Order: sequence, then structure tokens, then C-alpha cells
Amino acid sequence: MAYITVSALSHPGLVRDHNEDSLVVGPWTLCGTMTEGTQTLGFPLGNPLVVAVADGIGGQPAGEVASSLVVRHLASLGPTLDSEQAVRDALDVCNHAVYAAADRDPELATMGTTLAGAVVLAKELLVFNVGDSRVLDVSPNGLGEGGTPLHQMSVDDSPPLAPGRRTTSIITQALGGAPRFSPITPHVSTVPLTAGEHYLVCTDGLTDPVPEDRLEDLLRTHDDGRAAYELWRSAIEAGGPDNITLALIDLLE
Repeated sequence: MAYITVSALSHPGLVRDHNEDSLVVGPWTLCGTMTEGTQTLGFPLGNPLVVAVADGIGGQPAGEVASSLVVRHLASLGPTLDSEQAVRDALDVCNHAVYAAADRDPELATMGTTLAGAVVLAKELLVFNVGDSRVLDVSPNGLGEGGTPLHQMSVDDSPPLAPGRRTTSIITQALGGAPRFSPITPHVSTVPLTAGEHYLVCTDGLTDPVPEDRLEDLLRTHDDGRAAYELWRSAIEAGGPDNITLALIDLLE
């Protein structure tokens, strides 16, 4: 019988004074706090299982409020996310919820968050994102060019990079984040699911400071909870400039 394990952690990093990231794994949420090491959860394959990270927009108020509100909505809606349209509808609900909360409290005005994740179904994976948090295929069957184990499945909502730049802090859409309501155009796609697949869902607190070749080396060497820990440690060793939240999804027999 196939089953799913999710190894996850969240940490504020070494520079930020608090954590504005949030995480959802099925009915379990972690909002604006820090895990004590890697948490690994197991689930039977069958019913929709949502795994996602939300990264509150830095430089704007209450990013942790926006990210936690979104993952809690996803935890509630998770069992209904059985199609691309259901995912799009859920993300619209989340976007409206962020703006509604900001309208009720002037101190929350312009709060917003990115979101990236996947819904594991019995035979398919629904991948989605708004903003620049990422979903990566790290499976042997998803090898990128040159035999690398990384293939980005999400689509960054950010402008083209300037020459010589590897990252940018600018995003072109988010859930909330503007003075007045702005609709979203989420990226949603479907891929087939087979045993042995591995996926990484993470905020840019991991992918910005850690180069892709380093991520590849770690994912070749480690798996499950140890891989999650080593990825986090690599971001810390690179200075931990931002909040770090990640989840590794493994489909096993």
C-alpha cells in the first residue's frame, strides 16, 4: 500500500527578529513559529493531501498574519481540493480572506503573502503557487539538464533578473499585499504521480541563499528528515538572511 511522508521545518533564520512564514500539511499547520528540528508526518495515499508554505511579504505589516490566515484556510479546504479548478477557487477564497481581514483592521492594511504547494491525489499531483515560493521535483525521474535532480514546477511571479543577478526580492503578485483588492492569476498544473517520487516545497529563505548546485548535492546525499535538516543547515551556513520553511514530500510503497 502506498503512503506519503512529509518532512518539514520552519525557522526564522539568523537576521529576521521573527518568523513570517507559515506551513500546512494536511490538517496540521505551523504559523509564525519555529520547529524543534524536523517534523515527519505520515499519511495514507488516497484523499487529497495539501502541503504548502506561505511567506509573509517583508517590509509590509503583519506578514505572519497573512501567511497564517492562508494556511489555515487551506487546512480547512484541503479535503475538497481534488481538481485544478478546486485549487484555483480555494486560492481565490484565501486572497479575499486576506483583504477582508486587512479591511477590518487598519494596522493590517497591505499585508500579504506568497504561497506555493502541492495537493497529493491518488494518481496525480496538483502543483500551485502565487509569488516566488517554490515547488521543486527532486525525483530521479524528474532529472533536469545534466543529470541534476532538480526541476522547478512552480512559476516565479517576479520580473526578469538583471544581468549577473541570481535572485530578486520583487514579486509581481501575491495574496493580499495591496491597498485595494487585486485579483490573482494562480499558477496551477497537474502531473502524474508514481511511487518513489520526491518533491520539495519551500520559501525563498532556502532558495535565495543556497545555490542550486548545493541543493542538488544535498538531495543526492540525503533524504527524508535528514535531507530537510541539511537543507536548513545549508541556508543557515549561508547567513540565514530570511525565514526558512520547507517540506519534503515522499511517495513510498
